[in-house]
Amino acid sequence: MGDAKQAAKDCVSGTIGGFLQVFVGQPFDTVKVRLQTMPTPLPGQAPLYNGTLDCVKKTLSKEGIKGFYKGTTTPLVGVGACVSIQFVTLEAMKRYYNDLNGPGANGFLTNSQLYLAGAASGITNSVISGPVEHIRTRLQVQTGAPPAITSGAAESVAAIAAKSVETGAVATTAAAQNSVKVAAETSAANAAKNTLFFTGPVDAVQKIYAQHGLRGIYKGQAVTMVREFQGYGAYFAAYEYLVQRAMRLENKRRNELSTLNFVSYGACAGYAMWATVYPIDVIKSKLQTDGFSSSTRQYSSAIDCARQTLAKEGVAGFFKGVAPCILRAAPANAVTFLGFEMAMRLLR
Repeated sequence: MGDAKQAAKDCVSGTIGGFLQVFVGQPFDTVKVRLQTMPTPLPGQAPLYNGTLDCVKKTLSKEGIKGFYKGTTTPLVGVGACVSIQFVTLEAMKRYYNDLNGPGANGFLTNSQLYLAGAASGITNSVISGPVEHIRTRLQVQTGAPPAITSGAAESVAAIAAKSVETGAVATTAAAQNSVKVAAETSAANAAKNTLFFTGPVDAVQKIYAQHGLRGIYKGQAVTMVREFQGYGAYFAAYEYLVQRAMRLENKRRNELSTLNFVSYGACAGYAMWATVYPIDVIKSKLQTDGFSSSTRQYSSAIDCARQTLAKEGVAGFFKGVAPCILRAAPANAVTFLGFEMAMRLLR
């Protein structure tokens, strides 16, 4: 009963931390994903975005503030659930290792134990974070109003381009805009990479599931699991190490540490995570915005995606969108841990 009660507290506190993370981090994440997934320009063709500030300016001018919060409903619910799962698993693993270590350890865990506890939370979290991030990413790269392209459209890209010219229709997603433009200028080689337009997260889930089943919902899941294992291993190991260090140096209990401790350690945890997994995240984003069928899919696997990215963009291709990610890491993760720790104090 005691463990169940504690798990419930961990869940509530984690959810609060997750909500705060979404409100603070979503605009940064939208810019990051758009930079990660923008197509490689052809020779002589200007890129869709000339860096972070250009992406921010174009998003603001075309879509307003709402553009930075596209797909927010999905992460608000999903990330809240994800972060609660992360903390429930983390705290359960910490209790397991604490019992394993015995009273002589005074409740302190080794660095490897902290890493494995975090990695376990990441793997558990991936069951939800995989589809949540897939849907969010699909919505984030949509940049306009829907054209006359439906989920059942069978027209070729050339036909779509012609129809757009005749009717004045505006292509809706960044991927669709580029596909139509390139098709009109060069060839139909990039035919309809993403022909679905989604009006929201529920619509996205319904359309993807109807056409591609559960496998479509979990697109990019393998690379997501790799990212979550390593990322959250580093994330929670860094945070918990700093907390334990402060407790030893200041001779304080956890609930006696200052707000500054939690905010600064949360920021450090965010940097620790992204410093170790950012290239993996780029591959994940590309896979999750790629086509579903063999005829529209650009990448056959994560390895193929990595090879193509290296060949076309060089090493720099694995770090597209890193600037908004770095800017997001500190505030988003600072409020996540602050929200969790403060909620835990109130619930004790």
